[in-house]
Amino acid sequence: MLAVLTHLSVMKLLAFEEAAALRHSLAQCLSTLAPEIPLFFSLLPCPRKLFPQKPEAEDEPTPSRRTHNVLNADLALALSTGPQLKPFSANIFKLYLILSVAAMGSLSFGFDTNVISGVNGMVQFTNYFSIGGGDSGGGQGVITAMLYSVFTFGCIAGSFVAGSIADRWGRRGGMFIASVIMLTGVSVVTAAQNRTYLLVGRFAIGFGSTLNNSSAPAYVSELAPPQWRGCIAGLYNCFSFVGSMICSGLTVATGNINSSLSWRVPFAVQFMPSIILAIGVCFIPESPRWLMSVGRKDEARNILAKYHGNGDANAPLVVLEWRELEALIKTNDSGKGWWNYFNYSELFISRGARYRIFITSWLGFCCLMSGTGIFYYVTVAFDLAGVKTQHGRLVFSSVSAVMAALGALFGASIIDRIGRRTLWLLGTANCALTLGITAGFMAKKQSKGAIAFLLLFAFVQNMTYVPLQGKSYRVYIAECLNFSVRAKGLAVVALIQSLAALVNNYAGAVGFQAIGWEYIMVWAIWDVAETVIIWFCAVETKGRTLEELDEIFEDRHPVKASLNKHYDARGQS
Repeated sequence: MLAVLTHLSVMKLLAFEEAAALRHSLAQCLSTLAPEIPLFFSLLPCPRKLFPQKPEAEDEPTPSRRTHNVLNADLALALSTGPQLKPFSANIFKLYLILSVAAMGSLSFGFDTNVISGVNGMVQFTNYFSIGGGDSGGGQGVITAMLYSVFTFGCIAGSFVAGSIADRWGRRGGMFIASVIMLTGVSVVTAAQNRTYLLVGRFAIGFGSTLNNSSAPAYVSELAPPQWRGCIAGLYNCFSFVGSMICSGLTVATGNINSSLSWRVPFAVQFMPSIILAIGVCFIPESPRWLMSVGRKDEARNILAKYHGNGDANAPLVVLEWRELEALIKTNDSGKGWWNYFNYSELFISRGARYRIFITSWLGFCCLMSGTGIFYYVTVAFDLAGVKTQHGRLVFSSVSAVMAALGALFGASIIDRIGRRTLWLLGTANCALTLGITAGFMAKKQSKGAIAFLLLFAFVQNMTYVPLQGKSYRVYIAECLNFSVRAKGLAVVALIQSLAALVNNYAGAVGFQAIGWEYIMVWAIWDVAETVIIWFCAVETKGRTLEELDEIFEDRHPVKASLNKHYDARGQS
């Protein structure tokens, strides 16, 4: 599946690059109005001849500006003069399979986040554990909030060691340890006899998920070729929705079983991706960047050559990446003690480092706080929208998972064209719009409109946040954090998200019970505030290798520097 999706999306992205674009002169004129306006017009199908390119009149470029242009030229030259990667070649198919193994953690996470909302909508589950609310769309109130939140407490606990494990034992080691812990948790919840089983099992699943979320996204970003990274990582994110769709379809079927099998079977199916991950990581290569960091340079170069240079260790792209890695990665030496793996001071050591951790943490926070929590209680939301049968609510829950997957696929197909900042900004604004309209229809008891816009919100929210960050995959975050702090930065983001999830868990269970549809309007208003902050703070990372972003973050005005660089890159394309 990953092979087919990746090939189709790569071909589509290559076609996009050949499309007509508005020339840089128009962008320069409009940039004084607002930084996003020229980029918006650049997406329109205007013929090139209507806007002839004109040299930009400017003062002597600053050292930062010159550096950006050189970096653009280096990458463009490497990609244009070296051997072209072939999506159907044997090595690239091996790469697809390798990334498919890593994607099992993504699939498992998507399954788990959907399975709890699915079984929570079953009266068989709520009655078995004496949870109220089953007749009104699903469990609500404090007990339900505890069952949801214990997963988050596991995530918080895991975040304190996740980065250290990924740095100490590698990305593969982190994924293996995570899969073993998740298997333990799945076993406990499947065999649950009372609430204690659920609490212990979901804590273990949350702990293991955070370990995986710190290792797997870094692994994918570091192994994917830079020219395909946004596409491949975005598609990797979509495996979460493969798990969600399997789970939602399964709960529709098992919801008709009048016994505990109705909810035990969905829990048990989660064994499969974790088993595949645990076994598969034993047969895949380690991240070349991590290998470089521990002094295994020959292995790192061989992997880069095999998957980025068609087997040629002297391919221009391989040489460029190798040179950057040697310059930017500090090889571990014997004088570095074990305590270094628990030292997070590098995340805050400079102005640029602090900006990196701020913007990545803000993205992680927005991902969980842009209305995502509504779908923790999706059956309750559809009950408020006018769906009054358990089977109907489970069916619409399944449809929402499909809409989410379609949104994620669409976002993955456009992220490398329109850029990370624009997707984040426009997507969050549309989240506010769709939630506001949904709440309005609910207030007027117009069921069809409420259902339609609730499903549209699922599309828009996942179109925005899955390619950028998603629930666990962090494309934009992995790009913003340089290698030396990437795993630890991901762990900090996981902690931020876990704290945000606690708010979602308790607020959703209590909010829906207390104020009904008005709870959805609260998130619409909050998304407006998020949009404003994104406008002023989000940097653009499109079109760069992971180690080429230092200059942007060290600039006194990172957003402006990133947009200038973004427009320069468009002008050269």
